[in-house]
Order: sequence, then C-alpha cells, then structure tokens
Amino acid sequence: MSIAKPITIGGHEVGRGKPLYIIAGPCVLEDPDEMLETAHTIAAACERLGVGYCFKASYQKDNRTSSSSYRGPGLEAGLALLDKIGAAVGAPVLTDIHHPDEAEAVAQVAEILQIPAFLCRQTSLLEAAGRTGKVVNVKKGQFLAAADMAHAAGKLASAGAERIMFTERGTFLGYRDLTVDFRSIQIMRELGHPVVFDATHSVQSPGSTGTTTGGTPELIPMLARCGMAAGSDVLFLEVHPEPARAKSDAGSQLPLSHFEPLVKNLIRYRNLYLEGES
Repeated sequence: MSIAKPITIGGHEVGRGKPLYIIAGPCVLEDPDEMLETAHTIAAACERLGVGYCFKASYQKDNRTSSSSYRGPGLEAGLALLDKIGAAVGAPVLTDIHHPDEAEAVAQVAEILQIPAFLCRQTSLLEAAGRTGKVVNVKKGQFLAAADMAHAAGKLASAGAERIMFTERGTFLGYRDLTVDFRSIQIMRELGHPVVFDATHSVQSPGSTGTTTGGTPELIPMLARCGMAAGSDVLFLEVHPEPARAKSDAGSQLPLSHFEPLVKNLIRYRNLYLEGES
C-alpha cells in the first residue's frame, strides 16, 4: 500500500489521494521575455484545467555534454528572473542547485529546490537543501535503485526537511539510452513521500548527437500516461515554445502548443488512479 503522505506546495496539497500537480517550464532560462510569456501560457492552461502549477527552469546547468554548451544566466541574474516570473504568474518556482553554498540564496526565491540526478547521493548538498525548510525534490540517479532513495530522504530529514519529493527520470541500462522502470514509482511512494514523474528527461539519449543530448520526444505522451497509471503524484515536463531552438535539451522538450492537450488527457489518468487507490 503506497503511503505518499501529502505535502503543501503553493497552497496545493500534493501526494496520496490528491489531484495531479504540474511542474513545467523550459530546461534553462533563456530570453527573459520569452521565458515570461512561456510561464504565462502554461499557468493559464493549468488554471483552465484546474490543476496546481509550479514554474521550473535552471539558472545554471552544470551537467552539459560539451564545455561549450549554453549553461544559463548564472545565479544572480537567474534568480532575479525566476523571482520576476514567479511573481508575475502567481506560481511557485523550482530550480536546480549544484553546490551547498547556493541553497540559502535559492531558497529566497524558489519554493522547491531540486537536486539533480547525478548529485542525489551528495550528502552536503542534500543537507544544505534540507536546512532551508523548502520543498526538496530529489531526482533519482540514473544509476540508483529506487529503494536506495531512502538514504537521500534520511539525509534530508536529518537536516530538518519535512517536505520531500522523489523524481523518476529513467535508468541507464546500456550506453546512452534510458529505460523507465515504472515499479520505481510505487517503491518510492512507499518510502512515504510524493513521487514526480519526469516524462521529458526520460526520453533522453545522453550524448547521442556527439556534442549534445538527443532524445525521442514523440514518446513523451506515452510515458506520461504510463507514469500517471503507475501512481505518480506530480508530472514534470520541460516545455519550450520551439524545442528545436532551445539552448538546452532541444531533443527532449515538449512543444508549448502540446502542453494543454496532453495535461488534459493526463488528468483523466490521474483521476482513474485515485479511484482505484481509494
């Protein structure tokens, strides 16, 4: 029996028995005007659909295939833009942190601090995020068994974190390709925390184009439906107006025009799961 105890994000309850919650936005902050317009479009769609929404984007990307890849505007300018976007659309903000000394500054702007998958075992980073009192979303490492996320939760709890989420985003079973083991959603929910399904990073093929990460974005809707059917409490989508010109993860982002129809469909899957869970 899954026991993903609900937590509160921006006035919405998220977790077992609660409606679908959406985390969505571009991979990394790009043109400020376009980022703001994208956030407004997504927020308006979520309002029409009656679902809670958190805007996501990274102020700086550290895990890039090439040293010449775009990394974002950086901490100071990035947090200023995230703060502006959150206030303008009336939504909480999620962003990644890569270093313990970033946590306090990021917590002044973001409601959710996200631990990147490759850093999910970094004790000092988890403890710093936990001390902020914010929601901490830990992405399960592509190399990690779902049950081992209990150790991440323990590190966060020891630092005072009370609102914790885990994200499923695929597992390496060979070179470059990722495979989603949907058992992971149930296993992580049984650890007592809401589970997020990242339907966009799950279609990645890291480094497959030589200097960037490729992917199969046509599989996003299918994987998202599977994630809802398996019981994920939150849907995570990287969304861009034109993914082909995105400065990061161009091969795996969802076109903005596809967002509302997909989420409308996925709400039905979430509601069916809730009926079966009750």
